[in-house]
Amino acid sequence: MYKAVIFDIGQTLIEYNQPLNWSKSYRSALERAAMACNIRLSDQNYQTAISVLAMYNTRVHPREREISSNELFSNMLNKLNLPQQLLNQFKREFYLFFNNETCVYEDVSPVLKRLKDNEIILATLSDVAYGMDNEFALADISKIKDYIQFPITSNDVGFRKPNTRGLVFLSEIINIPLSQIIMVGDEEKDIICANNAGVYSVLINRSENFKDFGQKETIHTMLELPEIVL
Repeated sequence: MYKAVIFDIGQTLIEYNQPLNWSKSYRSALERAAMACNIRLSDQNYQTAISVLAMYNTRVHPREREISSNELFSNMLNKLNLPQQLLNQFKREFYLFFNNETCVYEDVSPVLKRLKDNEIILATLSDVAYGMDNEFALADISKIKDYIQFPITSNDVGFRKPNTRGLVFLSEIINIPLSQIIMVGDEEKDIICANNAGVYSVLINRSENFKDFGQKETIHTMLELPEIVL
């Protein structure tokens, strides 16, 4: 019945040691970027940069339309009176701060292999943080990329979950009806997105806390997923 599975990435396939809200680490990430660019920032400069990041923090200010990294960091550099030539290096070092200490959950690779061996199409639909380019956002799944035929983020779609355009976009490019697709995610927005699109919603709840977001199924380990798909 089901021909494709679309996964969220963070806390679904990949475990992050950073909290979902990066605000407490803004200063440290900015200091790394400033050092790499060989620039000296004052405390007031850091406060200015932090205010820009806070404006784009979706954990505080949810939005469905995606923004680009260039938009965010161009805005920041303008407010800091720094040359735009620094943009690529500055944003790269900022993002790399948050790409440290990530790992693939142990239960993921064997399940992806089993599903792919059974000719299930595998894809991702993940919202990027602060306009993070796919170069960085998809680096986390490098160890499992051979299993995933369609690694998609909100950069590719221009919209963030729970907006359904990402699922519609994937349905069209893989040529599989929404009714024959499963979405697996760990957050409420994943479930709302799937339900609103007519996709079968599966919540992966790796905690001991009860969670009800209206999902069709709940699993506590990825090892349970094949019983739903196959």
